[in-house]
Amino acid sequence: MASKAESPDDAAVAQWLAREILPHEGDVRLWLRRSLVVSGDVDDVIQEAYCRLADLDDPARIVSPRAYFFQTARSIVLEQMRRARIVRIEAVTEIDALRIEWDEPSPERIVGGREELNRVMQAVATLPDRCRRIFEMRRVLGLSQKDIAQRLGVTENVVENEAARGLKAVLKLLGEGADIGRSARGRRRA
Repeated sequence: MASKAESPDDAAVAQWLAREILPHEGDVRLWLRRSLVVSGDVDDVIQEAYCRLADLDDPARIVSPRAYFFQTARSIVLEQMRRARIVRIEAVTEIDALRIEWDEPSPERIVGGREELNRVMQAVATLPDRCRRIFEMRRVLGLSQKDIAQRLGVTENVVENEAARGLKAVLKLLGEGADIGRSARGRRRA
């Protein structure tokens, strides 16, 4: 009996699996073993995950293939647990072990990071002009003290002192936890 010829879509999915999923198989296996999945079941879970991933219509749309692979394996394990007549008590109590660490930060972490970045930017904005420019060139752009000194026509010692002064001031403002915008306005008036 002749086998069905592979379609171009099948070849693209196979290439995607080899490129985006296969490199993470060892990590998924290790994670499954740590999650109290019986070692014989690990092979079954991996095989089922590959089957499900191979059936995807457009795998290129998946933003994080690694996380998707972990989530697929997790779903399979949970389905097996639901179907099992007898579930080991360890598996039930350790169900949290099946949580996945995503490659992408959570929405809460993204919002928190943006808020922290905004606070840092506000703190930097309170610095005197030359100190702020040096701080930004050194800490944000990553320029060397020598490059900054040449660009601004000052000595490297001035750059070093201003960068240190700026960092100390920014850290102090961030450590105070106060409304930086309000405290900066108060300082400028004084």
